[in-house]
Amino acid sequence: MSILNIVFAFLAFSGIIIAVQAVTAKPRQDLISERLSRYGDHNLTLDEIELSLPFSERFIKPALERIGGLLTSRMAKNRQVVLQNKINLAGRPYGLSVNGFEVTKLIFGFVVALLVYFLVGVLGDLGLPVHLAGAAVGFALGRYLPDVFLNNKIKGRQRELRLALPNALDLLTISVEAGLGFDAAIGRLIEKFRNALSDEFAQVLNEIRLGRPRLEALDDMGRRSGVEELHTFIQALIQSEQLGVGIAKVLRIQSEEMRRRRRQRAEEQAAQAPLKMLFPMIGCIFPTLFIVLMGPAVIIIIHTFQHK
Repeated sequence: MSILNIVFAFLAFSGIIIAVQAVTAKPRQDLISERLSRYGDHNLTLDEIELSLPFSERFIKPALERIGGLLTSRMAKNRQVVLQNKINLAGRPYGLSVNGFEVTKLIFGFVVALLVYFLVGVLGDLGLPVHLAGAAVGFALGRYLPDVFLNNKIKGRQRELRLALPNALDLLTISVEAGLGFDAAIGRLIEKFRNALSDEFAQVLNEIRLGRPRLEALDDMGRRSGVEELHTFIQALIQSEQLGVGIAKVLRIQSEEMRRRRRQRAEEQAAQAPLKMLFPMIGCIFPTLFIVLMGPAVIIIIHTFQHK
């Protein structure tokens, strides 16, 4: 193995380790709270808190953030806003920011490029241009993989929000009809459920406690979720608040509407099932069926021509 291959292998291994540590590292506030709880009433200085953090939090993650800042400094502002909105729609997985996401794409690009470079080398001595072309394709593919991951997280989170919305509306309706205020009903919802929707309502409740107007916080939640049903529900709440309509009645109507939409969506998916099953049947079942039915006939025909 040449020195160049050894260097590439070391860079690939280092990139994988850095990516794993950066992605799986705990958020900074959680780490600080966890370590402060171990010392009880002992007052830690800022230097002690910094030294108590793991190496990935003290060095690797800040270094990656600085590299990401250099990458995003040349990015258009509207593109940064779009990317930040996508990260918010995905629920900020692993505490990702725009800078961290761009660094992740760069790391994955280099890692996949190195893997493709070595795979092309395993196939044989195809020449340096072929190796470089394979590495370029691998780099493009590696940069595309984080986007696929982010899009899948967005779809999964929006699906979770849609599924959790009817049950959450039922609980809000029961709580308000029992005499609780809307803020207290949101608090009961947060205590009862642990899902993406409860996290969104928890953020709304925290913003209200910090002094943000309730209607503004709710409207922001409806817009950043990207779920049409949730946005419609929030707009109905805002209109009822502005017009002075009883919120319990609005919640009851919206709860029934959400369940009707969920039932219609299930019926629509059931109607699409036969069409979706057609392609697996054509690609997998029919060839096997033809082999079972026509195989003996083909064998008999071959033996007949051989005897002649």
